[in-house]
Amino acid sequence: MTWDRVAVVEATLDAFLEAALAPGARLGRGDPLRPGSALTARMAIELFEDQVLSRQLDVAARELKKTNRSFYTIGSAGHEQNAVVGAQLRIDDPAFLHYRSGGFMMSRARRLAGSTPAFDSLLGIVASSEDPIAQGRHKVWGSRALWVPPQTSTIASHLPKAVGLAFSLARTRRIGIESGLPADAIVLCSFGDASANHATALAAFNTARYAVRIGLPMPILFLCEDNGGGISVPTPSGWIAETFASQAHLGYVHAAGAVDEIWDSVAGAISAVRATRQPVFLHLPTVRLWGHAGSDAEQTYRSLAEIEEIEAGDPILANAARLIETGAARPDQLRAIVRDTRERVAAAAEEAARRPRLSTTAAVVAPMAPYHPDRVAARAAASTLEVEDRRDLFGGLLPEESSTPNARTLAGCINAALTDEMARRPELIVFGEDLGLKGGVYNVTNGLQRRFGAARVFDTLLDETSILGIAQGAAQLGLLPIPEIQYLAYLHNALDQLRGEAATLQFFSSDQFRNPMVVRVPGLAYQKGFGGHFHNDNSIGALRDIPGLVIACPSRGDDAARMLRGAIAMALEDGRVVVFLEPIALYHEKDLDTDGDAGWLSSYPPPPEALLPGELGHYETDGGEPRLLIVSYANGLRLSLQAAQRLRAEHGTASRVLDLRWLNPLPIEELRIQAREVGSVLVVDECRRTGGGVADAIVADLAEHGFAGRMASVRAVDSFVPLGTATSAVLVATNQIVEAGLQLLAQAVTA
Repeated sequence: MTWDRVAVVEATLDAFLEAALAPGARLGRGDPLRPGSALTARMAIELFEDQVLSRQLDVAARELKKTNRSFYTIGSAGHEQNAVVGAQLRIDDPAFLHYRSGGFMMSRARRLAGSTPAFDSLLGIVASSEDPIAQGRHKVWGSRALWVPPQTSTIASHLPKAVGLAFSLARTRRIGIESGLPADAIVLCSFGDASANHATALAAFNTARYAVRIGLPMPILFLCEDNGGGISVPTPSGWIAETFASQAHLGYVHAAGAVDEIWDSVAGAISAVRATRQPVFLHLPTVRLWGHAGSDAEQTYRSLAEIEEIEAGDPILANAARLIETGAARPDQLRAIVRDTRERVAAAAEEAARRPRLSTTAAVVAPMAPYHPDRVAARAAASTLEVEDRRDLFGGLLPEESSTPNARTLAGCINAALTDEMARRPELIVFGEDLGLKGGVYNVTNGLQRRFGAARVFDTLLDETSILGIAQGAAQLGLLPIPEIQYLAYLHNALDQLRGEAATLQFFSSDQFRNPMVVRVPGLAYQKGFGGHFHNDNSIGALRDIPGLVIACPSRGDDAARMLRGAIAMALEDGRVVVFLEPIALYHEKDLDTDGDAGWLSSYPPPPEALLPGELGHYETDGGEPRLLIVSYANGLRLSLQAAQRLRAEHGTASRVLDLRWLNPLPIEELRIQAREVGSVLVVDECRRTGGGVADAIVADLAEHGFAGRMASVRAVDSFVPLGTATSAVLVATNQIVEAGLQLLAQAVTA
C-alpha cells in the first residue's frame, strides 16, 4: 500500500473533507472569495467540480490499465489549476495544449452545451474508434467545437505553430480572408518547465518577441506549467522565473497562491494579451502526482519523504480548504461532489472500455492522406483570371506569349506560376528568408512582393522551425501558405515541424483540423561554382519517410508550372502537406547537352493546366522500338536524356526515358506497365546510394510484382557533396548511365 500513491492521495482528500468543520457556507453564489477578487463562490465550486472530474479520469485510466483495457496513463494529476485558464479563456481562443491539460479541457467544455468531455476523454484512453477527435489513433486533448487542435508533442514542438496562428490572426483580416475567429481572439499554448528548455520552444519564444520588436501583433499566452522537473530530471529552483521574467517584448505573470489569487493573476495575463496583442509568459507552479505516467517507477529516483511533500501540495486538497475556509462551500457539498464524480467516471470508464476499437489498416490510415483526384483537378481549373487581367498583372506581355518559343527557364516558369496562382487565389501567402525585396537567392520570387504587397509576400527571421510554424498556424486559419526553406539541407534543422506536426494533424484529428501547405525547397546537387554539402544536399530519405507527405520534384519549367498548380489544388482540396522540391542547378539552365542548344528551355503553360501525382513524363529517342527504360527525376532526368542520345548515336540503341515528377507517392503502377513494355529498367537516382532516394523502392516493387526483365540502378556515392570539381567523384554522371545501360542490355541478351 505504501507505493499505491493514487489510493494515498484519494484517501487524504477524503479524510480532510470528513474532518473539516465549518459553520456552513457564508458566501452567496455571486460573492467573491475575497474582497476585490473576480472569482465568485459559484465559479469556485464549478472549478472544483472540473478539477475533481479531471482527477478521476486519471484514476480511471490507471484502474483500466490493471485489466489491460487502458492504453494511456500520462495524467493531469497535480496540474489541475490549469482549469483556471480554461475557465477564463473563450471557446474561440485557439488552444494548443500539452498532455497534462485535463483540468483545462473540463472547464472549457463546461461552457459548450451538450458536451461530454469526461466520456470523450475515456474513449481516447481506451483507444476507442468512437473517440470524437482521434478515433482511437492516440490519446490527445482536442476538439473541433472547442477550438483545440490535437497535439501529440512531448517536447514543445507545438509552440511554433501556436506562434504561427497568433501571427496570422491579424494577417488574415489584413488580406481579407475570413478565419472564423473574432478580431480580439488570442492563442493559448501550454507546456511544461522541462520543455521550456527545448530548442523548438526557444525558437517560438524568440519569434514571438521578434514579431513584437518589428511592430507586428503577437497575441499569444504562453502557459508554463512548472512542476519542477521532466520525468526524473529536476528543473533548477527558480530557473523558469530567472529565464523568462525579464525578457524584452515578453510579459511575465507568476500565478501562485490560493485559487482566487491564481484566478486573478490569470485574468490579468489574459486581459493583457487581449488588449496589447503582445505575448505574455504565464508561469503556473504545479505539482506532478503519481509519476510521469503509470509506467514510471517514481520511487527509483525520489524518496518517500519527497513524494509525500509533493502530495501535500495537491491543488484539489488546497482548493477544497480554500472553499471551506472562505465559506464558499460546506465540507458535505464537496464530499458529495467527489463521491458523485467518482461514481460517474467509474461507470463511464466501464462503458468506454466496451466501445469498439480500430481493427483494420484502412480504418487506421483513412484520414492520413486523403486524395480525391477529380475534385483536385476541378479545384486546379477553377477561378482562372481573364486574359486581360493577367496581361495587366504581367505588365502587358503574358509569359506564354514570348516571341521565341520554348524560351522559359525552370525559375522563370515557377515565378510566373506563383504570380498566376497568387492572383487567382487570395488566400495564398508566400514567405521565407530573403524572398521579399530580394526576390529570393535564385530570383525565383522576383517581383511577387511588388505585385501582391508585403501582407502576402514577406521575409521571415532566419529560423526554419519558425517558418514552418508560421505555415501551420496560418493554414489552420484558412490561408494557403507557400513557405520557402532556402536550401534542402536547412530543412533538417526543422524537420519535425513536418514529420511530427504538420503531417500528423489530419491523422490525429480524424481530418477535423487541417494545415494545408506547399513548402518550396530548393535542393539537390550539381550547382556549378557554388557548393559544399549545405548547398548541394542530395538526400531526400528523411522526407520520403514521412507518411502522407507529398513530394513533387519538377525537372523542367513547363512541368514545374503545372505541378505547382496541382500541388496547390491538392493542398486546398484535400488539406495535404506538399514539399515542392526544386532542383537548384536547373533553375537557370538553358541547354540539354551542348552549349547553345536551348534544349532545357520550355514554353510557359497558361493556367489552368495542371499535373497531379501519377502522371509521368515520357521521352522517346529515335531509332526504333526502345530496348531500355531509364527512370529518373530532376538533374538525373537531364543526365538520362543526355545518355539516351549517346546510346542512340553511338550504339544504335533506342531508349525510353521517364520523368517520375512525383517522388511520394511514386507513380508505381504506371512504372510497372512501362517496365513490362520495354523489358530492361535502369533507375537513375541522383541521391546517395543509402540516402533514401527512390531506386530501392522502384526496384523492390518491380521485383515483388513479378517483373521478369533485367534491372539496375545508378546512384550517387555515400558521401557529402564536396566543393568544386571534386563533385564529379561522388555524383552521378552521364558516362555512368551510358555504361550501366550497355551492361544491362548485354545481360539481357545473354540471359
